[in-house]
Amino acid sequence: MNKQMTLSMINDELAAAKTSKKELLDKIEKLIPWSKWIGIIKPIYYKGEVGNKPYDLELMLRIIILQNLYDLSDMKAKNEVIDSRAFSDFCGVDSPNQVPEGDTMGRFRNILEDNGIQEKLFDEVLKILTDKGLILKRGTIVDSTLIAAPSSTKNAEKKRDPEARSVKKGNGWHFGYKAHIGVDKDTGLVHTIKGTSANEHDVTVISQFLHGDEKEVYGDSGYIGG
Repeated sequence: MNKQMTLSMINDELAAAKTSKKELLDKIEKLIPWSKWIGIIKPIYYKGEVGNKPYDLELMLRIIILQNLYDLSDMKAKNEVIDSRAFSDFCGVDSPNQVPEGDTMGRFRNILEDNGIQEKLFDEVLKILTDKGLILKRGTIVDSTLIAAPSSTKNAEKKRDPEARSVKKGNGWHFGYKAHIGVDKDTGLVHTIKGTSANEHDVTVISQFLHGDEKEVYGDSGYIGG
């Protein structure tokens, strides 16, 4: 196989992957009750009466949904919305200047979490996608990531986060939490998230990511008791 043919095949695969993501997001676009969800969030969103005008609420909601479905950090979400045509079309942006910074997304997510909306919306998205057969759960990929918590006691309460714990990974110690994530193998969409303290062993939560319809399950050694 010559080099030109190999590059052509790679480009075809990349194009197919991009098209698949765009097609999926186009379906999500039509299924989500945007007006209803915006109405739920609007009373607790920034009024814009003082300081800079807040970002459009629907844009913020769309980015949060992408974050949840594709397991993106605040900064990664910003970069993906700028770099991915499928993501930028879904969010309705055509310039990097229209995309909020990571810390802005973090504050918005905190507003949703503090008012019990973040988890509720995520569950509703998953139900919609599952009911429409867009998340099949025939194969599940499970993984975990550490989330740091402030370890210093130099704060107003003079103590560390009481629910966070320390765990050794590689040659270093980490203090905080662990996010366990279940991903649909076919679409790459997140279908399950569970937060624990950092020292919770992966194998203790694996059963919560399996729904009985999987034909394949993927994970690192932590999820098989290694």
